[in-house]
Amino acid sequence: MRRIAIPFLAAALIVTGAVADRLIAGSASPNPPALASTAVQNPGTTATVSTAPSASAVDAATEHAYAVASPSIVYVDNVGTGSGSGIIYDSRGDIVTNYHVVSGASKLQVTLNNGKTYGATIVGTDSADDLAVIRTNAPGLKAATFAAAGSYQVAQTVLAIGSPLGLQQSVSSGLISGLGRVEQEPNGAYLPSAIQTSAPINPGNSGGALVTLDGVVVGMPTLEQTSTSNGNAAQDIGFAIPSQRITYVANQIIATGKVQHTGRAYLGISPTDSTAGSGGGFGGGFFGGGNGGSPISGALVQQIASSGPAAKAGLQQGDVITGANGRTVSDAQDLLQILAGEKPGDTITLSINRNGATSTVHVHLGELPAS
Repeated sequence: MRRIAIPFLAAALIVTGAVADRLIAGSASPNPPALASTAVQNPGTTATVSTAPSASAVDAATEHAYAVASPSIVYVDNVGTGSGSGIIYDSRGDIVTNYHVVSGASKLQVTLNNGKTYGATIVGTDSADDLAVIRTNAPGLKAATFAAAGSYQVAQTVLAIGSPLGLQQSVSSGLISGLGRVEQEPNGAYLPSAIQTSAPINPGNSGGALVTLDGVVVGMPTLEQTSTSNGNAAQDIGFAIPSQRITYVANQIIATGKVQHTGRAYLGISPTDSTAGSGGGFGGGFFGGGNGGSPISGALVQQIASSGPAAKAGLQQGDVITGANGRTVSDAQDLLQILAGEKPGDTITLSINRNGATSTVHVHLGELPAS
C-alpha cells in the first residue's frame, strides 16, 4: 500500500501565553443528544438484551456535531492551483490548513459556511508537518474547539467536514480506526502520530476537520491510502494530523510567523527500504551482494546529513539499520515508527550492517530542524 497527500486539483512549543480565543478541550457544550438504549425481553428466555440506538437518536447526534463544528470550517481556494479546506483557529481571522493546500499560492480566498468569500494571506507554514496558518479579515468568525491529547479513542464515532472535490461543507461519518500511525507523505514529510479513520475523505478534504459527536476537532484529514495494485484510493482508510500537533504548530506560527521548535527527534538520514546481500559495496539502493549472501532487511541509509546526529555517531551512506533500541527494523517505516516515539536529546541504540559486518552505534538524537 502507498499513501498520497490529498490536495484537490493541486499543481503539484511551546509558546508562552495562550492564544486568544483558542480552546483546547476534550469536549464542547452544549452536549449532544444522548444515544438512547432500551432493554427488551427476549421471548422464551429470561435474558435482557440492549438494542442499538434508534435511527433518530443517531441522526440527532450527528446533526448536532455538524451544527456545532461546521461554522468553523472554511473552503480554501488556492486560485489557479487547487483548493481544500481550513479550520478557523481564532476569531481574529487565523485559519489552520494543510501546507499542501496553500503551497505556491499567489492568491488565496476563503469561503465561510454562510457562503461569503474573503481574501486571505499566509502567516506561516510548516512543510515537515504539512501545516500552515493563513489569515483573513472576515468578521464574526467562530473558532473551533480542539481536543486535548488522550480525550478520544479507537472506535469513537467521528465526522469529516470539508470540501471534497470542491463540494463545500460536505460531511461524512466513520470511526477512529487507529491511533499513533506513522505515515509518510510524497514530499518526504511524515506524520508521527496520525489518526486513522474510516470516515470517507477525498481530495479537497485536506485541511478540514475530523470531529467527535461533541463537535470537537480531533484531527485534520491529510492523507488517503492508495493501493499499489491499481493506484486507486483504498476504501475507508484515511489519516489525519492529531489536534495536539495542530495546536502545537499553529500557536508558534501565530506568535512568531514560523515554527521555532519542532519537538521531534532528528536522526539526520534519509532512509529507504533495503533487501541486501551480505557482501559488496553500496550502489543503487542495494549492497552488491557479489557472493550471493543472505538477504538483509532493514532501513538503508540512502543519504546522510554531514553534521547530523547519525554522521557524528559514525553512520555512513549505505549502512543498513536492522534494529533500534532492541526492536527489529525490517524497513524504513519501522525506523520512522520507532523515531516517532523518541524525543530530542534521547539516545537511540542502532544495530548496523555494513558490507556484511555488524556493529552497534549509539546516537544522541537532535531536534528536527524547522522548515
